[in-house]
Amino acid sequence: MDGKTPVHLNSCIVGCCGWTKAQAKYVQTFSAIEIQATFYQPPVDVVARRWKAIAPAGFRFCMKAWQLITHTPSSPTYRRLKSGVSDSEKDLYGSFRPTEQVTLAWERTREIATILDACVVVFQCPASFLPTRENIHNLSTFFQNIDRDGRVLAWEPRGSEWSDETIRDLCAANDLVHCVDPLDRDSVYGESVYWRLHGRGSYRYRYTDQDLTEISGQLQRHAVPGPRYVMFNNMSSMEDALRFREISRLKPVGRRKRLPHNGAD
Repeated sequence: MDGKTPVHLNSCIVGCCGWTKAQAKYVQTFSAIEIQATFYQPPVDVVARRWKAIAPAGFRFCMKAWQLITHTPSSPTYRRLKSGVSDSEKDLYGSFRPTEQVTLAWERTREIATILDACVVVFQCPASFLPTRENIHNLSTFFQNIDRDGRVLAWEPRGSEWSDETIRDLCAANDLVHCVDPLDRDSVYGESVYWRLHGRGSYRYRYTDQDLTEISGQLQRHAVPGPRYVMFNNMSSMEDALRFREISRLKPVGRRKRLPHNGAD
């Protein structure tokens, strides 16, 4: 990403993190979504198939990996698990640990990704996931050993402790896209762009026209061969995403061809 090759904004894929309106209406308004529910508790297969069925051909599903992979049981997000984690197992979850529990969590994430034909799986880490030698080793071992089925894997580290150099090296070694909020930090690696707009300082923040113009300008400087995703994750995500498309004068992104389905569901 040297910033020298011009980028056509019309190649940008804009969507929201989570269903922001009735699902049938959402898929007619946007060409992509990032599914949030898979982070807290992956749905049963029938629900994922229902999401896939209502989407037009070529609609892009992105999704967050299950929190059991990235977050330890001390995270308040574990309150949304349908079954709790026993005290004896608390050290077996999260932080990409080389455990059977983390492996099974990835396999369940992968199963839902297969049903949705997900383009991107996002691994969002908490700020408590620090660049220690153990964490770096576990992260690398995890990504080098999983089956990714040709999907883009985006990693979103949180916190200032992660240096650009460390992030770049890990992403390059493990074929990851550095996922960021572009108004908070620049992406330093990836053949695709995956941005998550969390709201400046608050989930309740509504992006100004100046903010959206700045994001559009930043996008032009990211010359990458793969798709560019701009996903809004604030309270006014739908309205802001639509305004971003208008301000950037984005045309609808061409639909992907849906692969033929083999076998019964």
